[in-house]
Amino acid sequence: MSPDIPPPAAAPFPELRAGNLGVRIAETAEEIDAVQALRYRIFYQELGAHPDAAALASGRDADDFDPVADHLLVVDHSIGAGPEGVVGTYRLILPEAAARIGRFYSADEYDIGPMLGFAGRVLELGRSCVDAGYRNRAAMQLLWRGIAAYVFHHGIDLMFGCASLPGTDPDALATELTYLHAHHLAPPEIRPRARAERYVEMRRLDAAGLDTRRALAELPPLIKGYLRLGGFVGDGAVIDRQFNTTDVAVVVKTDLVTDKYYRHYERENREAG
Repeated sequence: MSPDIPPPAAAPFPELRAGNLGVRIAETAEEIDAVQALRYRIFYQELGAHPDAAALASGRDADDFDPVADHLLVVDHSIGAGPEGVVGTYRLILPEAAARIGRFYSADEYDIGPMLGFAGRVLELGRSCVDAGYRNRAAMQLLWRGIAAYVFHHGIDLMFGCASLPGTDPDALATELTYLHAHHLAPPEIRPRARAERYVEMRRLDAAGLDTRRALAELPPLIKGYLRLGGFVGDGAVIDRQFNTTDVAVVVKTDLVTDKYYRHYERENREAG
């Protein structure tokens, strides 16, 4: 791991548990290193992303945003309570963290001006992955509980980020892209748009002829999760050849996302005194 990554700040919320699994923010440089190793294994070795020389040599997926981000961890305590137990992650970037870099990660693919002009506090989500042995309802629910706790602690009103569909042929993804554009396009006031030089049209089929149930079933679990929580997509897809994906921008208002999670977390806070 890069030596310029500082130790993480104090955790914004206590670890949340579900059986052997826990979710919390990374607390040590070693845990961030474990996150980067997990991302490399999944993105590059499993999903076919193309590593640059530095990633290939280190076996780590790392970039300039890692030192300023908070890293949400799923830890399997039956393996270990520290870096050895990390089996899932989500990267969380607050506005003050993005200011240290000079931009949000999503700005490389999308015009995120509408989100930055939103009258509320925003959070960028990204670099989500879970080890193959833990891709189940329990791990994903725990990740969302962690995000909800983080949102609650930091007073977040709007979340956004890039979510990926597998492969770089938009015609092979025509059903999914058309469905997303036709049924889940964000309202204009919070709608990101793919940068002009990277814009890929999402309306690739006649939306009236879509089998919407099949289209929804074909979506990756992460995107379906955003939609279940009231999320929207931006205008235009983006091809990411390095990561072997077709990306869409996702926008989620937290008042739609965290209704039940807020109530649960507030109740836990009250019971804890």
